[in-house]
Amino acid sequence: MPPQLKAEVNVMPRVVQGDLENLPPEARNFIESSAKLCQPESIHICDGSEEENKKILDIMVEQGMIKKLSKYENCWLALTDPRDVARIESKTVIITQEQRDTTPIPKTGTSQLGRWMSEEDFEKAFNIRFPGCMQGRTMYVIPFSMGPIGSPLSKIGIELTDSPYVVASMRIMTRMGTDVLKGLNDGEFVKCLHSVGCPLPLKEPLINNWPCNPELTLIAHLPDRREIISFGSGYGGNSLLGKKCFALRIASRIAKEEGWLAEHMLILGITNPEGEKKYFAAAFPSACGKTNLAMMNPSLPGWKIECVGDDIAWMKFDEQGNLRAINPENGFFGVAPGTSVKTNPNAIKTIFKNTIFTNVAETSDGGVYWEGIDEPLPPGITLTSWKNKDWTPDNGEPCAHPNSRFCTPARQCPIVDPAWESPEGVPIEGIIFGGRRPAGVPLVYEAFNWQHGVFIGAAMRSEATAAAEHKGKIIMHDPFAMRPFFGYNFGKYLAHWLSMAHRPAAKLPRIFHVNWFRKDSQGKFLWPGYGENSRVLEWMFNRIEGKASAKPTAIGYIPADTALNLKGLEDVNLTELFDISKEFWEKEIEEIKQYFEVQVNADLPYEIEREMLALEMRIKQL
Repeated sequence: MPPQLKAEVNVMPRVVQGDLENLPPEARNFIESSAKLCQPESIHICDGSEEENKKILDIMVEQGMIKKLSKYENCWLALTDPRDVARIESKTVIITQEQRDTTPIPKTGTSQLGRWMSEEDFEKAFNIRFPGCMQGRTMYVIPFSMGPIGSPLSKIGIELTDSPYVVASMRIMTRMGTDVLKGLNDGEFVKCLHSVGCPLPLKEPLINNWPCNPELTLIAHLPDRREIISFGSGYGGNSLLGKKCFALRIASRIAKEEGWLAEHMLILGITNPEGEKKYFAAAFPSACGKTNLAMMNPSLPGWKIECVGDDIAWMKFDEQGNLRAINPENGFFGVAPGTSVKTNPNAIKTIFKNTIFTNVAETSDGGVYWEGIDEPLPPGITLTSWKNKDWTPDNGEPCAHPNSRFCTPARQCPIVDPAWESPEGVPIEGIIFGGRRPAGVPLVYEAFNWQHGVFIGAAMRSEATAAAEHKGKIIMHDPFAMRPFFGYNFGKYLAHWLSMAHRPAAKLPRIFHVNWFRKDSQGKFLWPGYGENSRVLEWMFNRIEGKASAKPTAIGYIPADTALNLKGLEDVNLTELFDISKEFWEKEIEEIKQYFEVQVNADLPYEIEREMLALEMRIKQL
């Protein structure tokens, strides 16, 4: 592990489960050097078994980290320290020799496209944090596969952690255990080191029995060495290192080098009444209904939607030129508030067994509760909030944290796609970008071509949300919904996407942009959303088939007058939904131009600049 420190104690901790001797040399060296540095009391090599999982859950119950939810089958509730509730962008860094390898150098101010840290600064930060950080605790060794074990699209990681919460959650979110080690041999793996940063004995008492060290939290990525090093936070996005850290930040860099794409995208299959099926990948920032779309119950008769994944897609062109995608994850780490029978009936059917809930409210009969669950509490049932206090609606604050989560196995989803674990992946024919835009942006439009589609992804903007530290509602730039997750310079990332058009025989997917959230002058949504969004997917499906008509506009193709199927829908004002206002788009262009100029600066590919100018010309002619 970096940087190489002389450990004060050279005695290897005892191995309480598994056999270090049987591991490939590279894996063994990683574990031994980290153990000498972090000085855990013991080492436990995870096998991923049901028996082991029960023991881990028992340990957490004993430590007061989780409690059993008696209302459901094998469900658990964790309440964190209120200072450890979300990803922390300000403490998430990428370490490369040159800053420009990580982010473009902005014209003014700091980069919003990632945070760079120098190798020297990281070495200092590492040395302050890691020596002796696991004293008194067990170091768990988690061998895990991102993607189905043995798939040519999958990658392997080994996470070392002192958090049993991470072990139980990684077992849900990844394929984990002995089978992964069998496939490792002496192959490459991503090294992941995580500590909550609370050696025993404790210097100060824990809050909610949740170990963390917020003052020293740091989540660092070393792409050149395929390493992820995380300290001080137990929250999923910072501690389940297979998730955003590996599957997006490190994987996007590997993907650039190997010629594929690692994206913050759901994957869904949609089948029409004739039994024809197509797969789409879709990128949305947080709180734009991504999981809801991935698990939608279509309102259109005869149509069927199935879920391959709700968050991350790894996509690679095969020899026939099809863009093949896998979901590298094994579970859903979804935001609980707003999830209800109305918004996402399939998530509700997924989450009430074998699930770890974090920072939701608890009902007095051993169930869970959150804002937007749309279930009245039965008479006599009371609530305990995520802060572990009695709660009533007049408390003036939410009962569940806005970023509270469920961590649940994907295989439990009633509409999981039959091919969700297919080793070769599913063929993607359409890519959808979207955001939460109350004004100006039509319900759906289609890119004129691949370059224009890449520009649309680059220009994505959306109302900011609770998944990171930003407070309040402002329209933020979130290119490709990847802004917090780029593993390398965004200008180079755009060039990589543009290069896909030059692949021999590549069958490039069509690219679309959607906005379910446009409002009228009274602030009411113009589109009903949820299952009705299948009408928009039907139009896209038929566009790919060459069956649906469209008309060109300044920003892209929109459905021709009768092309969007509105049968059975009342009071939909298509004129307002598809209105393209010259005034709005002139401002939008200024914002995008300014953003590219300041943030991407010298690294903006000329093709994107050309698309920008072309859009400006078309808007002028409105």
